[in-house]
Amino acid sequence: MRDRIMRAAGAVFCATVAFIPVSAFAFDVSKASSNFDLVSLSDAELSARSIKTVDMGNVELTSGRIVAADPLAQPDRPAFARTVPAGEYPVRLYEAFGRVAAASMRFAEGKPGHWELATVPGQDVATLRDDEIFGYPVDAGLGSYMDADTLVLMGERAQQVQVQKPDSDANYYDDVLAPELDANKGVYALHRPVAGKKGNVAIFWSGSGDGFYPVFWGMDKDEHPLVLLTDFQVIKNADGRRKPSL
Repeated sequence: MRDRIMRAAGAVFCATVAFIPVSAFAFDVSKASSNFDLVSLSDAELSARSIKTVDMGNVELTSGRIVAADPLAQPDRPAFARTVPAGEYPVRLYEAFGRVAAASMRFAEGKPGHWELATVPGQDVATLRDDEIFGYPVDAGLGSYMDADTLVLMGERAQQVQVQKPDSDANYYDDVLAPELDANKGVYALHRPVAGKKGNVAIFWSGSGDGFYPVFWGMDKDEHPLVLLTDFQVIKNADGRRKPSL
């Protein structure tokens, strides 16, 4: 699986999850994404920019440790270093050119005063060179938001499916997710891995498919997280009227 892949939103970035020597260049979050305005524009403003929104519903965070990952490709993806209070938080998708261009999870109202690259333990933005970025790899065409506890529940569900199919290989997508995604034209699903247990997963298309995608925290002036945004690099400048060359 690729840890480095060339992606761009106005400039080309080499993605890496490995430790690298400290660079002389400070990381500039504005070069990593030009789409932060998505979370602050009104529905009318988004529509005028040819961006459709889908409000998926709330994700149940039982511990406040958030995992963003391709849920089928990274069953052991670590949670972000930053946490939020346990609770239920709404997820919104932003669609353009027939694809999911971005996905957000909202923790509190308000326009972020600044943005930070989301990292997992062991990652330090100070180690990034000018053309590098942290993010998560996608190998099954899906992104997600969930609690770290829920990722464990997905493992439990996978074991249950395997027990039910002892003579064949279990496939979480085909055996579990496909009917739920098909109900929404294959674009998204609010999936509960184990019935009767709290903890669900917002699963959605990852832009143009496989790749490497950054996630960002939108922060208020008191350093409290307002929103989490995954940019699938389908659009530039929060505008879906003209398809960019990426």
